[in-house]
Amino acid sequence: MTTHTSTQRVPAPARTPPRFTLTSDLKLAIGLTALTLLGLLTGLAGEHLLANPYVEWTGYGLAFLAGGIPAGREALHSLFVERKLDVDLLMVLAALGAASIGQAADGSILLFLFSLSNTLQDWAMGRTKNAIQALMDLNPEGATVRRDGVERWCELGEIRIGDLLVVKPGERIAADARIVRGQTSVDESPITGESVPIDKAPGSDLASGTVNLNGSVEAQVLRPAGESTLARLVGLMEEAQTQKSRTESVTERFESPYAMIVLLCVPLVYAGLHLLGGLSTADAWYRAMTFMVVASPCAVVISTPAVMLSAMAAAARAGVLFKSSAALDALAGVNTVAFDKTGTLTQAKMTLTRIVADDEQAALALAAGLEAHSEHPIAQAIVQAARERGVPPVAVTDAQALPGAGIEARLPTGELAWAGNLRLAGREGAQLTPQQQAALEGLGREGSSSVILGVGGRVIGIMGVADALRPHIREALAHLKGSGVAHRVMLTGDREEVARTVAQEAGLTEYRAGLLPEDKLRIIGELPGPVAMVGDGVNDAPALARADLGVAVASGTDVAIESADVVLMQNDLGKLGGAVTLAKAARRTVITNLTFAFGVILIVAPLAIAGKVPLPLGVVAHEGGTVFVVFMGLRLLTHRL
Repeated sequence: MTTHTSTQRVPAPARTPPRFTLTSDLKLAIGLTALTLLGLLTGLAGEHLLANPYVEWTGYGLAFLAGGIPAGREALHSLFVERKLDVDLLMVLAALGAASIGQAADGSILLFLFSLSNTLQDWAMGRTKNAIQALMDLNPEGATVRRDGVERWCELGEIRIGDLLVVKPGERIAADARIVRGQTSVDESPITGESVPIDKAPGSDLASGTVNLNGSVEAQVLRPAGESTLARLVGLMEEAQTQKSRTESVTERFESPYAMIVLLCVPLVYAGLHLLGGLSTADAWYRAMTFMVVASPCAVVISTPAVMLSAMAAAARAGVLFKSSAALDALAGVNTVAFDKTGTLTQAKMTLTRIVADDEQAALALAAGLEAHSEHPIAQAIVQAARERGVPPVAVTDAQALPGAGIEARLPTGELAWAGNLRLAGREGAQLTPQQQAALEGLGREGSSSVILGVGGRVIGIMGVADALRPHIREALAHLKGSGVAHRVMLTGDREEVARTVAQEAGLTEYRAGLLPEDKLRIIGELPGPVAMVGDGVNDAPALARADLGVAVASGTDVAIESADVVLMQNDLGKLGGAVTLAKAARRTVITNLTFAFGVILIVAPLAIAGKVPLPLGVVAHEGGTVFVVFMGLRLLTHRL
């Protein structure tokens, strides 16, 4: 079957921000918060406006039930199942304590604000975790598959390696595949964040979850849907939200002992005020309850996760995936970044870099005509360069590959044209001019592979082919330095000349060449830390695991991606500098939040014991602090890398 491609480019779908959907748990939380508020207002109206005790206690009873039962269930679960105390227990006890001294209104206010802050926390976490569902929604239900010459619709789970996907314009790609027929352009923004459609031709890879924009193509499945790029992204996002930063882990471990201390202090405060301070039972108990409220560490506990999850969501939107908040925290303190060369700083494919000839276009046309008959990567680089520059190849006949030397063929004039190395040039009796000899030596010093082009005994030109740097790599590394990373170093197994040239072109002043994987591992331990390692290959995996932080590019091997803590989905190192800036902003926000949360406790708790802070004001200070740190974290959702 012949596949035709459209001549008209289909515009990429509009990139609307992901819509936040309410989960059933969040809907329930909103409903209970609303009932708590209704009960509070009804109770206040019955107490102050209607002077009706039935309305008053009905309202306060509703507030205590709607606001207290969920918190009480969480508290009992933590106490009897997880064997730990938490802030939910403190809040419920404080509300009951307020009611015990005739302050049901204050207890209702406390439960409403506590319920409101919990709902806001759920909403904040839902905003950040919504990225997982957005990724999962990119999976189509299935695809048209050609198997054994027959086209049929297959569910996602039925697609097998080797199947041919038939992808029409506007359809999502159902599995990682490689085009075997047809040309198109693909919107890869759902996976990489890249806004410009990418042209695809036979041999190009397609990632699951991306959108085919124009032209029907056939593509052979490389991985089943469960192991695709999209599935790997979902797994990384889920894993990232279960692993915690060091600060987060410390605050969680701190919560239960702190709650125990507060509960033990309450009777001590009461006894001290009543027995030693001479206060009445009611006044001493009132102050003890106020102390319990303001000393509860809600804001402390939520300070870090609200920030970390928001920052991770902002990074994921830009194509930088953190496997854990610990990785985000580690990036903020990185002092040295070490880079692998091939596939990380370079594109890991041969590219024509230089032509030395009197007529460059004629030399390229002849070289492309010869090399079109070779499958060697250097030959393909020359053919690709001619295609990109719109240079038609010279027609040749009787092409013959010469192993270890090059290729030769007949021109329409009958002359013998050839392209290859010095050995082939010597065999043809060709002599290089001083200029050509200098160019050949210069290419060798730069680490480029040289192709000598000739006709008969004449050398027509010399071409340099090398693994080219990634686009804008110099700017990316400068951005990384501007973000506060003091040291940047390249680690490569390539020879000294190649390493020096690449380092100079990339703007690096430090590099190590001729390294084996075990050498990289050793050097990682010697560099001034903390150290982040950026790589893409199997040989980088040990160094990625050894470094304080491993960063992999998405085009790298599965082993490298599994070993790394951070994945750059766009293969764009320019995002790394932005990620460092975001990580540092997250760390500053965590410090600000914790300082504020502890500051509120240290200032207001003594004032509550001294009777300077009434219970309603203590409630507002405590819950207001919780809301403050949540919104401080949500600010990072707007950060752009």
